[in-house]
Amino acid sequence: MPISGFPEWLPSQRMIEQYVLDKIRSTFELYGFAPLETRAVEPLDTLLSKGETSKEVYLLRRLQDSGDAAPKSDDQLGLHFDLTVPFARFVTENHGKLQFPFRRYQIQKVWRGERPQEGRYREFLQADIDVVNRDTLPFHFDTEMPLVIGDVFRSLPIPAATILVNNRKVCEGFYRGLGLEDTAQVLRTVDKLDKIGPDKVAALLTETAGATDAQAAACLALAAISSTDGSFADRVRALGVDDPMLDEGLAELLQVVEAAPGLVRAELKIARGLDYYTGTVYETQLQGYERFGSICSGGRYENLASVGNTRFPGVGISIGVSRMLGLLFGQNALTVSRSVPTCVLVALPSDDQRAACDQVASALRRRGIPTEVAPTAAKFGKQIQFADKRGIPYVWFPGEPHTVKDIRSGEQVEVDAATWTPPTADLHPAITGV
Repeated sequence: MPISGFPEWLPSQRMIEQYVLDKIRSTFELYGFAPLETRAVEPLDTLLSKGETSKEVYLLRRLQDSGDAAPKSDDQLGLHFDLTVPFARFVTENHGKLQFPFRRYQIQKVWRGERPQEGRYREFLQADIDVVNRDTLPFHFDTEMPLVIGDVFRSLPIPAATILVNNRKVCEGFYRGLGLEDTAQVLRTVDKLDKIGPDKVAALLTETAGATDAQAAACLALAAISSTDGSFADRVRALGVDDPMLDEGLAELLQVVEAAPGLVRAELKIARGLDYYTGTVYETQLQGYERFGSICSGGRYENLASVGNTRFPGVGISIGVSRMLGLLFGQNALTVSRSVPTCVLVALPSDDQRAACDQVASALRRRGIPTEVAPTAAKFGKQIQFADKRGIPYVWFPGEPHTVKDIRSGEQVEVDAATWTPPTADLHPAITGV
């Protein structure tokens, strides 16, 4: 029986997923990101030190570890809830072997014990890119992240994407300028704006961050600012708050917005819930799917990884592949032209001719044409029906001469297995968006 939050795609959906992953991978590599895979588990204290995730971490232990003595904290392992934390750990352990700035992509499953709903799962696939450097990381890498993601999404048959950006320095500087000391708590509270609404956020700010009604109103006014150009900076300054960190954040945010016109929008309510972000933060929405929230997010982190006195600051962004596909599958917004990779079905005239048919199939496969032999020597009409149900476009009839039939048009021609090639568009299943 199905387990809630652990999706299993049908073969046709899995082919779409594989196509999407190939596009993501090839785009990442075009930008010079190198592949990496890290272990699925991390020490529990590492996972719990990176933000409000303690309720979401899955523990890993053996069935027989059920004695009276509780496991020591340094023995406890949890499944990773994102790919940034294990990446930071990998960098600290291998910094002597890496060339900096180090650019990597990582496509792996992650696990979070949250409430399953449409597009939100407990086990899901993420595709991350990050750049880390020793001591300091030039800001131009922050402006590069949306460009990479923009190219990824433009390569896919999906709705147009908008990358929402903010900068933690804008928020923290603004809150400090207001006189609010617990800026981290204010950030976490404002990050709940879309979930609980402005009235409850204002109440929480007074309750948990010690804000006055006027300070809470100012925080909400900042969060309401949104712009596709540099006008957001003037609107922030018009709120009458001064702070050096605020000025620095506005300058950085302006660079990101101006680097990707038409793709990026400054959205000052974006905060991101994880504590390790220190500057730029990203979230991404698909046109028509805004109500489901972000399908791609990330940001800048200065202090996530360090060895002794050496820091490894970084910036990264992560595509929620399962989340995005789950939403699109739910709306039947992606289709595949056939349910199998097969391009050609070699018809089987009789069981004693299977060896000859296998030779035809082998000749076609050697030239990169996905081919299978019919499972039984049924009447040719039934073999054609078998191909049609699976969307296989061509049926090959061995004999003297050999012929191949396009079962969509009915056209049948004489062919040679050593030279015939189908049109490029038919060679592999076509993925289309609705």
